Amino acid sequence: MTLWEYIASRSDMLAFQTLQHASMIAQCVLIATLIGVALGIAVYRNERATALATGTTSLIFTIPSLALLGLLVVPLGLGVWPSVTAITLYALLPILRNTIVGLTGVDSSLVDAARGIGMSRTRVLTRVQLPLAWPVILSGVRTATQLAMGIGAIAAFVSGPGLGDQIFSGLARVGAANALNATLVGVIGIVVLALIFDAVLVLVGKLTTSRGIRIHA
Repeated sequence: MTLWEYIASRSDMLAFQTLQHASMIAQCVLIATLIGVALGIAVYRNERATALATGTTSLIFTIPSLALLGLLVVPLGLGVWPSVTAITLYALLPILRNTIVGLTGVDSSLVDAARGIGMSRTRVLTRVQLPLAWPVILSGVRTATQLAMGIGAIAAFVSGPGLGDQIFSGLARVGAANALNATLVGVIGIVVLALIFDAVLVLVGKLTTSRGIRIHA
């Protein structure tokens, strides 16, 4: 059976697994973004807090993905929960780090000027600092998304949803009929999803970054 015949004969299942994979990654990156940006805002003014936050997420990042997934199976069982937890944890580091870099990189004279005209600390953050830091933060989100896409494939090791099932199924049946087709479909599908997600984030960046900041960048 050719690759195209394999895809055609299993189109409904492959479409469902692709949707599962895309949904899982989108939700995990969204959760990681909310946590990472909030944590970055909380710690960027304090060097010790920044070191602790980035050090902790860096430590998690060094744990091999299969090992972390295996450890999470004990408290969370198989399936969605260990997969989502692991992907979210891995996605945190680039988002947190870029949030801190983006906020600390804002010109202090602009912050002083905003405070000088009577803006509160919250308004300075939301109206000045975050908009200026947003391109850097979004770059971290793009990196996190690509990392999450790959970890999402490995999540099939703990019965996680998505295209990783095709890859693991194919590798488990090396030499058998359609083993190569299954592996290729999983790999190609994840690569295509990664490209689509990145293109969407690039578009989001263009739509949410003011023209003046883009020109300055």
